[in-house]
Amino acid sequence: MTGPADNENPAHAPAAYDGLSHLLLAEEDPQSVLQRVVDQVKRAMPDGAEASITVLRDDRPTTAAFTGDLALDLDETQYGRGHGPCLDAAFGSHVVEIVDGHAESRWPDYIPTFLERGAVSSIAVPVPAAGLVAGLNVYAPSAQTFSEQDRQTVVELASYAAVVLTNMDTLQDARELAENLQKALEFRSVIEQAKGILIERFKLTPDEAFRLLAEASMHNNRKVRDIAETLVLTGSLEVRFPLPDGATSTTPHDSQEGGRR
Repeated sequence: MTGPADNENPAHAPAAYDGLSHLLLAEEDPQSVLQRVVDQVKRAMPDGAEASITVLRDDRPTTAAFTGDLALDLDETQYGRGHGPCLDAAFGSHVVEIVDGHAESRWPDYIPTFLERGAVSSIAVPVPAAGLVAGLNVYAPSAQTFSEQDRQTVVELASYAAVVLTNMDTLQDARELAENLQKALEFRSVIEQAKGILIERFKLTPDEAFRLLAEASMHNNRKVRDIAETLVLTGSLEVRFPLPDGATSTTPHDSQEGGRR
């Protein structure tokens, strides 16, 4: 099949740009954001085209989102061979196009599969996201599918996708930081509660109470926060070394009795 090379598809591209620009990242998870990106790309391309996004982390490629099995199958075929248009575009930071697979001499071990799966043309462009190697891929079932306007649209949508990916990574980092800070505050709170119990029970200073938790952590091979949480929840300080005033304890009752002056 041969597609019209002058297919400008003018109505779809602005709608796709608008769709990407209005993504509310705070209300999305990473997978849903990437899926919406490729859905918008497909919307902007000629009928029958399928799109995907290749993302490389630690030089390992994966298809982060796709609009159809054709795109996923051909992406994974390239990953298995270690080369192909989508990898060349992502790693090489340049546009790679197959105008007509029947006349294509590059990637001789990939093209037969490309044609067998129903693709005849494709275009892959790098996604210029900060700190991320990625590519935007479009596969089509006819030759000479992509007009000059289509090529420009894919490049522009890749730039939009880069902004989304960069913002998404920044948002994800912020969320993880907030979660870690929250956990740190929770851990600090339970440690402070545990210290308070030890201060009251054994008449210790705050520093002495923390050292007691640290020693219990070391002797029991458990994290300080776990030792503290057990003490707060059960009243028990599981230790196997002398407590203040020579008392030893693994039970709430013994701890209280042994620590009285």
